[in-house]
Amino acid sequence: MLKAGLSMFDRFNRHIHYLRISVTDRCNLACTYCMPEGHVAKLPREDILSFEQIAELTRTAVELGFDKVRLTGGEPLMRKGIVDLVRMLAAAGGINDFAMTTNGILLAQHAKPLREAGLHRLNISCDTLDPQRFSAISRGGRLEDLLSGIDAAQAAGFVKIKLNCVIEQSPEEPDAVMVSRFGAQRGFEVRYIRRMDTAKGSFWRVLGGDGGHCQICNRLRVSSDGRIFPCLFSDLHTKVSELGPRQAILAALAIKPESGRQSDNQFYRLGG
Repeated sequence: MLKAGLSMFDRFNRHIHYLRISVTDRCNLACTYCMPEGHVAKLPREDILSFEQIAELTRTAVELGFDKVRLTGGEPLMRKGIVDLVRMLAAAGGINDFAMTTNGILLAQHAKPLREAGLHRLNISCDTLDPQRFSAISRGGRLEDLLSGIDAAQAAGFVKIKLNCVIEQSPEEPDAVMVSRFGAQRGFEVRYIRRMDTAKGSFWRVLGGDGGHCQICNRLRVSSDGRIFPCLFSDLHTKVSELGPRQAILAALAIKPESGRQSDNQFYRLGG
């Protein structure tokens, strides 16, 4: 429902103003905690929301009171023309917090154009600073590409960089300690995300962030094919193609559950 001042509240009186938009289900890594082994079927390109559709959906969300937007994937930098999309959304106005979650591998070439296009912040995945461990976790990625991307992001003027570090149990694990020290040296905040499983309903609060804290959840998630999910751990969703942007957002708000349970959602398709 809507309250005065176009602020949106769900039936549990949570202020919903954060839209996470997956722009692609494709990724240039195959991290073990995100991507299943073997061949993964990709969505047909004709099913993926166009930039114009994403822009229309975002403008509608802003009109309804959303002021925080994050672009996710898959890996959002794999979407051809992503800088143009960032420019479109930034130029429309009304977004006070405009961010992107990325694995950083392509940031060396994209960081400066993204900053110039109007992106405010970056969350960069960084699970270890050990090259061999990085390659094993990402199934073939190169740590040097990530570090080059981080350097480029700082050089481009991104000052609010956060590192997302996936852990098994605790931030005291060796890989996490390495990331913590690196973050302290570079002035980055580090968010520790315990491995989750949507099918089993296994999720925990993010250490250093708000994710996983159902009582204060403020977000809706948009899949790259235009489905709006009020919760990562629920299969409930609405479709922009069936209802149009405004009604799809309002309907998703109306069915947002009090807490996550379990779902068939995949992290590589809807973001973490």
